[in-house]
Amino acid sequence: MLTVSVKWQKEVFSNVEIDTSQPPYVFKCQLYDLTGVPPERQKIMVKGGLLKDDSDWSTLGVKQGQRLMMMGTADEIVKAPEKGPVFVEDLPEEEQVVSLGHSAGLFNLGNTCYMNSTVQCLHSVPELKSALIKYSQSGRSNDVDQSSHMLTVATSELFNDLDKSVKPVAPMQFWMLLRKKYPQFGQLHNGTFMQQDAEECWTQLLYTLSQSLRTTNTSENPDTVKALFGIDIVSRVHCQESGEESSETESIYALKCHISQEVNHLHEGLKHGLKSELEKASPTLGRSAIYLKESRINGLPRYLTIQFVRFFWKRESNQKAKILRKVDYPLELDVYDFCSDDLRKKLEAPRQKLRDEEEAEGSASNGSGESSAATSQDGVTSDTDKETQLTGIYDLVAVLTHKGRSADSGHYVAWVKQTSGKWIEYDDDNPIPQREEDITKLSGGGDWHMAYICMYKARTISM
Repeated sequence: MLTVSVKWQKEVFSNVEIDTSQPPYVFKCQLYDLTGVPPERQKIMVKGGLLKDDSDWSTLGVKQGQRLMMMGTADEIVKAPEKGPVFVEDLPEEEQVVSLGHSAGLFNLGNTCYMNSTVQCLHSVPELKSALIKYSQSGRSNDVDQSSHMLTVATSELFNDLDKSVKPVAPMQFWMLLRKKYPQFGQLHNGTFMQQDAEECWTQLLYTLSQSLRTTNTSENPDTVKALFGIDIVSRVHCQESGEESSETESIYALKCHISQEVNHLHEGLKHGLKSELEKASPTLGRSAIYLKESRINGLPRYLTIQFVRFFWKRESNQKAKILRKVDYPLELDVYDFCSDDLRKKLEAPRQKLRDEEEAEGSASNGSGESSAATSQDGVTSDTDKETQLTGIYDLVAVLTHKGRSADSGHYVAWVKQTSGKWIEYDDDNPIPQREEDITKLSGGGDWHMAYICMYKARTISM
């Protein structure tokens, strides 16, 4: 780590750190935060000419305490006339965010689209934001390790930056701490950080947050992440050969949509994912035998995450190959058919009340049920709110897509539904409005973006 000063116009910025393990583009993002000059407009003089985004620091001869010269113009701020209307550009930045109706994008720091898309999807969960704010204010508990604590605080700060900024945010601190906690995300190839699997990033980040956001406060749910994303599964494990049968319970954070020649729709893929064969030792037979595992959902979360199992390890190429098959998914998902008998009984009364309310409000909302859904979503204030109950019906709120042929290459993008109901495509630092009818077209079948992870929000009802 080097410390330099940077002269730009009449200003000198002292003690600017250069992490020489990261490409110069990351350094340019730091200067963007300091000066407002976008990376593509920065001209920084180094030995041999101008500093390039992908230059190798070791060949540039930059020394500790050196002064670097930078040229480039900052983004212009449009000033309001003395009299006349107030334009969006003239508002304070936080008010501009509200006016835009969506939060900021994230700079790609070198093959970090897998991380950016994961962050944008999870950032859309207001209850997670609230839990992170409380954590930052309360401080680290003794049973959370330092690296998990630092990553959790960085997540909270990054979420806050996204909410307050109209300009793209450079997630440098978060990325550094993610790599420190999980070194696999820091793998290098020819001096460049490698693309990683977004599902692995999602899983690892949620695991860290689940450890950090546990609370011993009896007035709150002791496990925030489990309440928001945890799915309780009960399974019947049966061996047809020996007649042995047992039951198992587990808690997971995502359902798997398995893809085969018979699967054309998410519903079919989930059905396949809840059945599996496993080989294990049979006490009765005294040898290995095949067991059939049939699973059912026994507890539902506020946010249901579904992973499309599109990647498999291909020995010939020694990489994760991709299944391109088209698998349709709905804007509204009903998981009642996948639930255990006990859970179905609990869901019956809320589901009936939801149907009654939607029928009653059908004329007011042209039969779309929008009014009822909005009312029930606003009613979810916290997990301790005993009046709201789950119905087993979910609405799509985020899609993480992948474009390319391998999980460790290609490009990841987040498509997130805003509180206004509009959809935004977050392609790294570029947020692009999208139509809702186009979101379900990300279902695969070619080389275009296709759904890899879908996140659905529970439609709840006050009882």
